[in-house]
Amino acid sequence: MTTSGTRAAHRPSRRQWVIEAATELFATQPPDEVTVADIAARAEMTSAAVYYHFSSKDQVLVEGMRVFAAALREQLESLTEAHTPGSDIGAEVTALLAWLGEHRSAAAVFFVSSAGMSQEAEILRHEIRTQLLEELVRLVRKARESISDAEAAVIGLGVLALLENAAISQIRGDDVYRSLGHRSFTKEVGRLAGRVAGATGATGG
Repeated sequence: MTTSGTRAAHRPSRRQWVIEAATELFATQPPDEVTVADIAARAEMTSAAVYYHFSSKDQVLVEGMRVFAAALREQLESLTEAHTPGSDIGAEVTALLAWLGEHRSAAAVFFVSSAGMSQEAEILRHEIRTQLLEELVRLVRKARESISDAEAAVIGLGVLALLENAAISQIRGDDVYRSLGHRSFTKEVGRLAGRVAGATGATGG
């Protein structure tokens, strides 16, 4: 995308451009090495225009995480609503992993780059993780015909850990992901999610 000159600071869409530009940078470089000037250049703005919307690059990082997390939560809620009671949750976990792959830069920032970046980022990660766990517990309850609160919570935690680690593996393209290939990797993650949840319709390996 090219423009003649830099963009004005005050238009509402400029805020989203800043977030998108910063996300692309944070996904490929250590956040502490990215400057407001880098973000401004990527967004085709001046640094002053970035500061019009955000007080610092850390605020841009957290806001980008918040936007991504809201979309991730909405996606999981939609999958949970559509889930057939008593059936395997593997398809939902696979679909969520595919969605994360489609939003790779934002997922990389949320799951990898932002870790330990700031106290505010860590607080947000904790809040979102709690919300995702609550939704996964709801999904597990739909998958299991009869289950105690404690068992649903533990299973939900196991599925969340699986999803987080699978997302990181996919983002980094690590040895496990590369050795299996994308299709087999996502298939195995979904199969394992079904076994962890232990739904009536889950199949063994």
